[in-house]
Amino acid sequence: MNGTELLAERFQEHRGHLRAVAYRMLGSLGEAEEAVEETWLELSRSDPGEIPDPGGRLVISVGRVCLDRLRARAARRADPSADAHVPDPVITPLSPADPEQEVLYADAVGLALLVALEELDPAERLAFVLHDMFAVPFDDIAPIVERPPAAARQLAGRARRRVREAAPAAEPDLDRQREVLGAFLAAARAGDVEALVAVLHPDVVLRADSGAPASKVHGARAVAEQALQFRQFADCARLALVNGEVGIVNLPEGRPLAVAGVTVTEGRIAALHVLADPARLARLDLPGTAH
Repeated sequence: MNGTELLAERFQEHRGHLRAVAYRMLGSLGEAEEAVEETWLELSRSDPGEIPDPGGRLVISVGRVCLDRLRARAARRADPSADAHVPDPVITPLSPADPEQEVLYADAVGLALLVALEELDPAERLAFVLHDMFAVPFDDIAPIVERPPAAARQLAGRARRRVREAAPAAEPDLDRQREVLGAFLAAARAGDVEALVAVLHPDVVLRADSGAPASKVHGARAVAEQALQFRQFADCARLALVNGEVGIVNLPEGRPLAVAGVTVTEGRIAALHVLADPARLARLDLPGTAH
């Protein structure tokens, strides 16, 4: 095996980890895969003998690629609907998951956290994701953001505070999450707006991204009334893990209509992130779901 073949083999060993980094940086499964491919193209032009730590270098390289992509998104900030954008969900069954997918959703990042990451400056997001989620030292992050290590540390600290303020703390017990979602679906099927309000946090936020301009709704009663508009689809709702939390997949006649990531806080639903864009849904893997 020559040096290039050995390098390619090592890259494949790290591909799943790199895709996990890129997904958390970009919030898009397709873009994450593209970023990994771009990283490989850059690496393949290098001398394999100059890469003593391929794993560490690869994480830095994919981080740099993702930072460039985030900066290129600047124009999207001017779009009023960007605030309601829903990142690509990672959907897995409630039963034990496919080992090949484990690296992507190990220590899963909930959609509420990914949405909070969307609000960060690109350099803040990179410093937070690489350091707080993947333990990359600030000495290695600093050259990517073109700042001293102390400034990179400040970027991560600022991002950490903003994320903590924006993303509600999720209920860690999956059984409790499932119980709350069961009550939500039962109330929706019954058309009981008061029961819906009771299971929603007073400050709940619903983000709905259907391919047209995305929308955002605040408050328990407003979200309950919005949910009732789609009560006819409640019977085809199935539970699955959406980014590591119990969520909802709507599959009328076996065709995906919507995926909802749900954040449960203090026994009530604090956030709903609904993806109903047909083009984006068609690109998702939808494993078996539970009634």
